[in-house]
Amino acid sequence: MKWDRILVRYGELSTKGRNRRQFTNRLRDNIRFSFEDVPTLKLQAERDRMFLTTETDQDMETLLSRLPAVFGIQSFSPVAKTEKTIDAMAATTIAILSELETSGKTCKVTVKRSDKSFPHETNEVQHLVASQVLRHFEGLTAKMKHPDYNIKIEILQDAAYISAQTILGAGGMPVGSNGRSLLMLSGGIDSPVAGYMMLKRGVRLDAIHFHSPPYTSERSLDKVKQLAEKLSHFGATVRLHVIPFTEIQEVIQQQIPKNVSMTTTRRMMLKIADLVREDIGALAIVTGESLGQVASQTLESLTAINEVTATPVLRPLIAEDKTTIIQLAQEIGTYETSILPFEDCCTIFVPSSPKTKPKLEKVTFYESFESFDSYVEKAVETREVFRFPEKKQQESFDDLL
Repeated sequence: MKWDRILVRYGELSTKGRNRRQFTNRLRDNIRFSFEDVPTLKLQAERDRMFLTTETDQDMETLLSRLPAVFGIQSFSPVAKTEKTIDAMAATTIAILSELETSGKTCKVTVKRSDKSFPHETNEVQHLVASQVLRHFEGLTAKMKHPDYNIKIEILQDAAYISAQTILGAGGMPVGSNGRSLLMLSGGIDSPVAGYMMLKRGVRLDAIHFHSPPYTSERSLDKVKQLAEKLSHFGATVRLHVIPFTEIQEVIQQQIPKNVSMTTTRRMMLKIADLVREDIGALAIVTGESLGQVASQTLESLTAINEVTATPVLRPLIAEDKTTIIQLAQEIGTYETSILPFEDCCTIFVPSSPKTKPKLEKVTFYESFESFDSYVEKAVETREVFRFPEKKQQESFDDLL
């Protein structure tokens, strides 16, 4: 059975009232962006659904395999278009089921009659179509609750549309519908998951990474690039800002007591991130911090670190435990990359006994003996920027700004 199109259901977007069109337009653009390699793709957006069509079966399979990663979609179904007659709808339903295992299976027919001028009532259509289908398949029986196959028929003005499968989408909001933020992307498990969660809420991401050669290797940077690439698979380009951090870390090791050096390191990172955020026009900074997970993530530490900026710092994992974070990392495909054994700049100078409750006044006192501002500005000015996925055209990214 050749599917004619894919029916996309918006889900949460249907609650947006007067702003609905803004969100659906963003979803449409994100789908186009995600399937630039499917040149035959055509989209038709309606109030509470969207139809996708292609010209080849291979392109249709590509859509079906990759749509689950696009945020803003509640569910979708491959559908077949047919004439608005009982016989045509029954014949199409039989053709669909002929490609499925029916022996010993159950089914039901669900009808939605959006075209109220159609001469048959909903229950009548269900009965007439189901009777023909059940006569055709000896091993198939009717079941109203929890059937193996729920054949959905929707009768619209132009035609009837039939589907036998509902595939869950990623949910959430279309990426780009809720502004831009800057993700502090290390090489660990947590920060890519935090980025994923913000993407799901419609936030477009740039990422920032602190690289300290020769203490951190090129392989550690390649690992972070792979993570940025993976995040870009969820519907939008991700720009990665790589900050040269060696000089600042060496100064911290020379001037700041070991037990609070991590606090100062994180404060300098946040200062740099805030300048980059301002430069790119982002509205917030995102981190993968989870409360109490390490010494720099206690409430006292977070308070001391946050003092350097008035910018909102979003921490979507703050109340999650490590097991939950690992499980989500595995689900989104970042875990295996995150556990590659290449160090990042936060692990190379970890003190043996870091302060878990640093005093802000003491931290600022130690920092006062060194002018860090010039180092911070230099790091921002000399950063490198990479774009993922690399194959995407510059114009495609700019169209989505």
